[in-house]
Amino acid sequence: MRILTWNVQWFRGMDGRVDVARVLAHALGWGEWPEVLCLQEVAQHLPGLAGAGETDQLAAVAAALPGYELFFAAAVDDWRPGRATRQRFGNLIATRVPVWQVRHLPLPYPADPAVPSMPRVLAALTVEAPWGPLRVGCTHLAYYSAAQRLAQARALVAWQREAAAGAEAPPRTDVEPPDTPFQARVQARDAILCGDFNAAPGSDAYRTLVEPDGAAPPAFLDAWGLARGAQPQPPTFRVHEPGETPVACDFIFVTPGLADGVRAVRLDPDTRLSDHQPLLLELAAPARL
Repeated sequence: MRILTWNVQWFRGMDGRVDVARVLAHALGWGEWPEVLCLQEVAQHLPGLAGAGETDQLAAVAAALPGYELFFAAAVDDWRPGRATRQRFGNLIATRVPVWQVRHLPLPYPADPAVPSMPRVLAALTVEAPWGPLRVGCTHLAYYSAAQRLAQARALVAWQREAAAGAEAPPRTDVEPPDTPFQARVQARDAILCGDFNAAPGSDAYRTLVEPDGAAPPAFLDAWGLARGAQPQPPTFRVHEPGETPVACDFIFVTPGLADGVRAVRLDPDTRLSDHQPLLLELAAPARL
């Protein structure tokens, strides 16, 4: 199973051109098409974003990805008087595998008046992997505010721990009939979490995701380290911006139960179709199955 993550910067390349089809053709050009694409910074009707105009990029993605089902989680969903359309900005998961459940999660947004900010969200699905149910999360954490970013990382850890506990001890399902909101649903203990975390390795937010919490084991492991050992992940942001310092802030994390299924993580360092570089995970069934 292949999962690709990419902050597409509303599909704006380093040449200033906004072109949804161009970016997605590149995303599909790494060999076999990925089963799941996780995209950040997808926009609808936000002409203030350079080159975006009034385009509904969700519709453009649907046209460019035949055979995929799309699930969009809007972190920003606004309407201003005088406008005919809502203005939305967020994360999108496109999948070619069946989806059992959709449970997007708004992330914490604590006040931090010293910096610009906007709401953030986790796009989250339970999909049918070749070996069984698997949760996939696609997110984009706060850029300017370290306090917001840390709160959001803690919420992602809580998301994983709550879901794992629910899979180990699922709710009673023999009281209410099927086809009601109480019906039995697929539970998945393990998850892939990917996106733009705006946090470098070693930062508080990064360490919150991958380090033990007291007696509790890490919620997530960095898939790059599992695949590449001690080799540091190359930068994924500002790689092709003269005068800027490139940083690694886009990651793919997996829960410990998936660790031995990580086969490869690939990074495209050369593309200039966004201000971020894409990552691709190749995942097999974990040995415990």
